[in-house]
Amino acid sequence: MSSARTFPPEFLWGSATAAYQIEGAATEGGRGPSIWDTFSHTPGKTLNGDTGDVAADHVHRFREDVALMKDLGLQAYRFSISWPRVQPGGSGDFNPEGIAFYSDLVDALIEAGVAPVVTLYHWDLPQPLEDAGGWANRETAYRFAEYAERMARELGDRITVWTTLNEPWCSAYLGYGSGVHAPGRTDGAAALAAVHHLNLAHGLAGRAIRGVLGDGAKLSITLNLHVVRPDDPSSADDLDAVRRIEALANRAFLGPILDGAYPGDLVSDTASVTDWAFVQDGDLEIIRTPLDVLGVNYYSTVRVRHFDGTGERPENDGHGASAASPWIGATDVAFVQQPGPYTAMGWNIEPSGMTELLMSVHATYPDQPLMITENGAAFEDEVGADGRVHDERRVSYLHDHIDAVGAAMDAGADVRGYFVWSLMDNFEWGYGYDRRFGIVRIDYDTLERIPKDSAHWYRELVRTRTLPSVESAAQLG
Repeated sequence: MSSARTFPPEFLWGSATAAYQIEGAATEGGRGPSIWDTFSHTPGKTLNGDTGDVAADHVHRFREDVALMKDLGLQAYRFSISWPRVQPGGSGDFNPEGIAFYSDLVDALIEAGVAPVVTLYHWDLPQPLEDAGGWANRETAYRFAEYAERMARELGDRITVWTTLNEPWCSAYLGYGSGVHAPGRTDGAAALAAVHHLNLAHGLAGRAIRGVLGDGAKLSITLNLHVVRPDDPSSADDLDAVRRIEALANRAFLGPILDGAYPGDLVSDTASVTDWAFVQDGDLEIIRTPLDVLGVNYYSTVRVRHFDGTGERPENDGHGASAASPWIGATDVAFVQQPGPYTAMGWNIEPSGMTELLMSVHATYPDQPLMITENGAAFEDEVGADGRVHDERRVSYLHDHIDAVGAAMDAGADVRGYFVWSLMDNFEWGYGYDRRFGIVRIDYDTLERIPKDSAHWYRELVRTRTLPSVESAAQLG
């Protein structure tokens, strides 16, 4: 791989975070509880019983963090708004103090020359909405649209891109199917209803935002599209296993959002679980609200094979052990352990999957601009005797995956930017504080921010728009 790859001047470089993972101040400033507050405070749900109560204390330290972004030369920052911080009940009254926090953050970013990219939902549903049925309840989509409209009025044209949802696959299947994410339900029919209501929420929110700001408002959604490979490419059964998983993981969202229809095979594959009666007349037209850019999150690949029902069915899909599978209606599919190397999450490192994914989306939707909204890796970082974090494995991961983005662009994919996950170490959901994704280390005892070698390397990439060598990272900064 060449270390001299260059990127065009208009290519956008940024980093990403999520509210519950970094903000802290969980009970301050009028914030209400979210499903992740409830879930993380339930014994046995997160590693070491960790919660997001303090996290990286971003609410109190956001100006320090914005200064850090400016020092790193970031052109954009993708952050999420905590719905229960701005509207504690998920409906009804809004919280002026919560809204003021995000308005101040946006102003600070703009002053620092960093473009604000907002995600309206990164999994922290207000608990009262879950008590009323959560994403399995159609009404939640309408509450989300009301929240989106208010945020559009409050933040206005200061926002560069409006992203409605982050990874609705996780919200639906991990939250309502396997139960390894909040709210921890294990109901396949509820998970598929959640898929549709999340899609509907995206369309309703997009229309609400443009209703306030006009057609000039740039709209996006972020999907964690899966790269699914057959264990045996010559096996028709294994290829059918790929089809089933791609339908659940990718086409369940791409179909209605970009084509205005759910795939017929998805509906038939899951007919024993639900009759899809929750899809009402007019829904698909709403969901197919035009996107300015499609956000793509990529970390690893998955490999599947046909499962004939004999022996124990392996579940090596990287989403945690659970009593239930997130793969609704795919009981005849098994996930196969892939060769390493692996990150600390146990995910295989496969840069070619990035190119494969981008080219696949581009081939199906050639006119749809794309953006890498998350890509990164967790490793066991340590502060060295010199006071620095020499995270060469992360630098190598970022180098090879960004190079893979460039390869897709060379082949014709319209990729507009790249956001590294994550700006800082954070609460990694069910894994608590044990997994570190940040290019900035958080000392969870002192909350000190320490830029890792990967941060210095990324700053050089942004400054020069040329991919630095992995070896140069230790000398930068």
